[in-house]
Amino acid sequence: RKWLAARRDLREAPGAQVADYEEYTRLYYESWLDPEIRWLLSTVPSLHIFDDHDVIDDWNTSAAWLAEMRATPWWQERVLSGLMSYWVYQHLGNLSPAELEADALYAAIRQTPDGTDALRAFASAADADPGTVRWSYRRDFGRTRLLMVDTRAARVLAEDGRAMLDPAERDWLRENALAGHGGYDHLLIGSSLPWLMPPLIHDAETWNAAVCRGDRGPRWARIGENLRRRSDLEHWAAFPASFAMLTDLIEEVATGPRAPATVAVLSGDVHHAYVAEPRIPSTARVFQLTCSPVHNSIHTAVKWGFRLGWSRTGRWLGRGFTRHGRTGRPPLSWRRTAGPWFGNQLMTLTLSARTARLQLHQARKKGRTGAELETVLDRELTEPV
Repeated sequence: RKWLAARRDLREAPGAQVADYEEYTRLYYESWLDPEIRWLLSTVPSLHIFDDHDVIDDWNTSAAWLAEMRATPWWQERVLSGLMSYWVYQHLGNLSPAELEADALYAAIRQTPDGTDALRAFASAADADPGTVRWSYRRDFGRTRLLMVDTRAARVLAEDGRAMLDPAERDWLRENALAGHGGYDHLLIGSSLPWLMPPLIHDAETWNAAVCRGDRGPRWARIGENLRRRSDLEHWAAFPASFAMLTDLIEEVATGPRAPATVAVLSGDVHHAYVAEPRIPSTARVFQLTCSPVHNSIHTAVKWGFRLGWSRTGRWLGRGFTRHGRTGRPPLSWRRTAGPWFGNQLMTLTLSARTARLQLHQARKKGRTGAELETVLDRELTEPV
């Protein structure tokens, strides 16, 4: 904040938040300067995808939110700078050498001493029409397939057609999940936002989508929009058609003689870690693996809220939302089979042939100033619980 104040007047919006590309570069520098983070990034290969805080809290939560942001004098520079810096600091590292070689923007920037104009034009096009840019990508590691899915920029925000993924992105996900079906042993779907949430939260988000759509009248629509922003009601459940689409796709991939051994959705965002399993008649084992890892300190009341969300009482309260919103039951049911855990933690998924092993390591205090990782979960996922 001292550095920002030396550049501009923080009494003017966006205040002590980053405003331009130069400030984003400083934010990346500070975020990755921590010795443990530097060590982790230097020793473990990493693949990235953005979530809202790579640009701003609640990025693209709704059409009303986006209209309000675009009406401010500072938003355009903010979003373009966020996309530009993401491309430099994260997206380039997601591309294979062959993809880098074929990338027209990367080639254009390498051919000039200053690629700002080219990168800015790219970010501007991506913001104006998200369908012109694909941030999602696929990686095949031997017989393991990873599909990293953009759940932020590819959204359809119109209330009468809300979707987590626009039609092109949805088709890309389906095509790459089914391409060579039977030729891989494990399918990993990277989604920053969890597919399977605590049931109470799921029901609240589905209800919120219905009232914001106007199903209970304009007054409830206004209340719903306010709650959506205050409570971050924007996961897959807040896009019911997309939740059903992803559920159907996972069930299709996971069923039949060509099914992989496991299908796992890998997520973070929700301030705790857990393992959830859907109740579907699949051949493969299907999991939601969620871990919000580093420096993730939350208030005790929030912890109890998540525990309530997973409880029988939470499920009962969720039915009240479904009755008021007239949304009906979700297209599938699921259960939490491990967790929840809170605090600094790392989740490790080890895949070998058609076996999968999951470990969760939590940071524990050691002495007055030290800490060490303690294994709190070590489980073979391909064995029944």
